[in-house]
Amino acid sequence: MGKSARIMTGNEALALGALRAGVKVVTGYPGTPSSGALTGLLKMNPDDGRHIEWSTNEKVAFEIAAGAAWAGQRALCTMKMSGLNVAADAIASIAYSGINGGLVIYVADDSGVSAGMCEQDSRRYAAMFDLPLLEAASVAETYALAQTAFTLSEKCGSPVFLRLVTTVAESHAAVEVEDPVAPEPRAVILERDIARYTKAGSTICLNQHHDVIARLAHAAQIIREMSLNRLDLAPQRGGLGIVVSGVVAAYLEESLEIAARFGLARAAISTLRVAAPHPFPAEEARALLAYCDTLLVLEELEPHLEQNLYVEAQHHHFAGDLIGKLDGTLSRVGEYGLKEVVYAIGKAANLEIPEDLFQGIAAGTMAAPRPITCCAGCPHRGTYLAINQALKKLKLKKDQVMVTGDIGCTILGMNPPFHTIWNEVSMGTSISLAQGYVYAGIETPVIATIGDSTFFHGGIPGLINAIQHRVPLTLIIMDNGWTSMTGMQVNPGTDEAFQPGNCRVDIAQLIPALGVEHFFIMDPFELEASAAILQHCLTLPGVKVVLSRQECAIQAQRRGLRAGQVKVHPENCTLCRQCIRITGCPALTVGETSILIDPALCYGCGLCAQVCKFGAIERMTNDE
Repeated sequence: MGKSARIMTGNEALALGALRAGVKVVTGYPGTPSSGALTGLLKMNPDDGRHIEWSTNEKVAFEIAAGAAWAGQRALCTMKMSGLNVAADAIASIAYSGINGGLVIYVADDSGVSAGMCEQDSRRYAAMFDLPLLEAASVAETYALAQTAFTLSEKCGSPVFLRLVTTVAESHAAVEVEDPVAPEPRAVILERDIARYTKAGSTICLNQHHDVIARLAHAAQIIREMSLNRLDLAPQRGGLGIVVSGVVAAYLEESLEIAARFGLARAAISTLRVAAPHPFPAEEARALLAYCDTLLVLEELEPHLEQNLYVEAQHHHFAGDLIGKLDGTLSRVGEYGLKEVVYAIGKAANLEIPEDLFQGIAAGTMAAPRPITCCAGCPHRGTYLAINQALKKLKLKKDQVMVTGDIGCTILGMNPPFHTIWNEVSMGTSISLAQGYVYAGIETPVIATIGDSTFFHGGIPGLINAIQHRVPLTLIIMDNGWTSMTGMQVNPGTDEAFQPGNCRVDIAQLIPALGVEHFFIMDPFELEASAAILQHCLTLPGVKVVLSRQECAIQAQRRGLRAGQVKVHPENCTLCRQCIRITGCPALTVGETSILIDPALCYGCGLCAQVCKFGAIERMTNDE
């Protein structure tokens, strides 16, 4: 009991900070690098009156959390930067109305794009919505700021963003944490106030706009009182001042030590460490501008602080130099490390730092190029093979048939050996994008592919639109029962045995209820039958939906299940390698005299046996 030091990730630190703050309602949608926070909370299973859930999408998740906060409770909503785009409509409106209980929006940005999607800087959203944003530089600071965010939210009456980047969210560090605090009993607030909780009229909206701006100014005052942004001035005026925010602050001291080897006087450096980049710390910035001759701004992605600093510099007739992104010293692309920070300090302080200081082979260049493919036993493999086979039987060339892709494991179809998927945009876009291609006048069939979790998240509206307008397209929903790519979270279609207390929403029942003209269910491990179904669909008019259904092999294997068994007959193998070329299955390797199958990887789907023309691989059921 009491305090204890534990090794944890930034995501786990955020989760524990929220528990310590007495959060009552936690919602979110899976998305790397943010998934670990809510996943961690579910594993902790704090059975003390809290509600924690994976929601259908980020907009729904935020609206649930906002409802709890309007009712006076503390709530947390988690998402990655792409999910913030989904939730933005609701966040803008809630920001205008304000909240009663603390409401924290955890968003994880992916500087360096280690997890895919756009390299988005979510601080821009905070500025657009006039909401405070806190940003942690380390795992330990994440634990503290998670608690601070709830306090700030309740004091200023607005939702508060807490932003991490991948480097912090998924790094490990020892953090001293305290015991969680159960949600304090709070009376539920039921407040009927049309002027606050609706947008029914221009006067209401204008007044609410005034309110959110005033709350942001109040937040700035509270942030100053909390001393979240730390200004340290050197003993003497002049010299270099450094404004640093986020994870870059974690590299600053080591970078200054390196720069000191080339003549930098560390004691002469003034610093402003920004933990609350929005609202902009104008008072501290003005103090730094009045004290230093040159200012260097260190922040990943967009020049959020730097642009605000330029405005302050202009207003106060600053005659010195501003070094950062806007003068071309630093890039708006990618994450920063010691190299970028040291070279930027060198330029700002006029140091002669050797260009080869960080010379060496980057870790990424040492790895052999290897396209990302499906896991062994992944049912999506059979779906891609069936699509390709159906097109071949219809004498259609793959480069003439548009197959739109979607977020998640579905995108693996763009890689070899499949080369099936053409594009990927955002959750659910595959269905709407396919309709655009149809309207553009494409003469060959148009196919849209989407995963089950993504379909629940954002695909249903697009399908409804296609049904309403009778758009001739084929939709393939790849249903493996889990939100797999982000870590095997449950979704509405997951079997009830794995989400106790919840109700499963069966896509097989949902699709017919929408009025789809042609609906089929296929087993992607039955290649010939699946290809025949798709071939038939591509000749039918109107909307066709195919539900390709098999559980994710990883989850099934964790429970000791296998789809079947596969046996190699070496005497029949010609080492033509077609099984590898066509399926790309990582369980297959080339031996001296025949193909080999790794029993530790093989799930027994049998696709390799179905593409072998020489009977060298035999597919058997579990009973044989």
